[in-house]
Amino acid sequence: MTPRTKEQNEDIRLRRLAQIRKAAADVFLNKGLLLEIRDVAAQAGLGYGTVYHYYSNKGDLLHDLLWDALERSGGWLEAALEAPLKPPLEAPLKVPLEVTRASASLETPAGGHLGLAAAVDTENSAAADSRSRNPETAAAAELGPVAAASVRLLQLWAKDHALYLLHKLAGEGFASLPEARSALLSAAFRREVLAPLAKLLESGRAADGAAAPGGDTAELPYRLQRAEMLLAALVGCASLSLRRGKLHEEARDIVLFLKL
Repeated sequence: MTPRTKEQNEDIRLRRLAQIRKAAADVFLNKGLLLEIRDVAAQAGLGYGTVYHYYSNKGDLLHDLLWDALERSGGWLEAALEAPLKPPLEAPLKVPLEVTRASASLETPAGGHLGLAAAVDTENSAAADSRSRNPETAAAAELGPVAAASVRLLQLWAKDHALYLLHKLAGEGFASLPEARSALLSAAFRREVLAPLAKLLESGRAADGAAAPGGDTAELPYRLQRAEMLLAALVGCASLSLRRGKLHEEARDIVLFLKL
């Protein structure tokens, strides 16, 4: 039998670590800090000794699980921050340039009196077709960037319980970890998750015409506090749906309930 290469052994190690962390997140969701290494082994379908070889205590396992989740936590915001803001509902219809020129010169556009309506219908139809081809774009246009990003986050939690635990424990200041570890994790979470979310919330307020306290730019602590409150609300509402295995289907209902 040909011995495994160094690269093959490393690949096996990484896959085993991911398997253990996923199982730990599932167990933690139901048992919290009462989980034991043997519970994780049973959930992962591995021997106790195999899991113990990688993690000799649940503190190290939880710490590794949370850092690993943090590395994946920013993707849900990227599309929302890059997408154009939803226009106000009362904004006038955008008229094609050639129709505007015809109106300005008092000429009747091609198609007679129905030319303007036909042009607007064509544009609306093209926009609808574009949205239908891109579900995320359609959701953002219908719900707005903050709500659409929140739906995306809830659906990610449904698939990846470690991400849910990261946001849940962040709201508690990672109190279940030793202070030295929790301080580093809190600082990284603030930088990688709260700050981008605060930026999205400020963009949403600007789109709605709401002015932040203290002028055009709110104080950073206030903006981060709003981001923390939003995540806490999502975590609280997601808990029941997650335990029932219905979070993915109920994500939109939760966002509409919170009126985001």
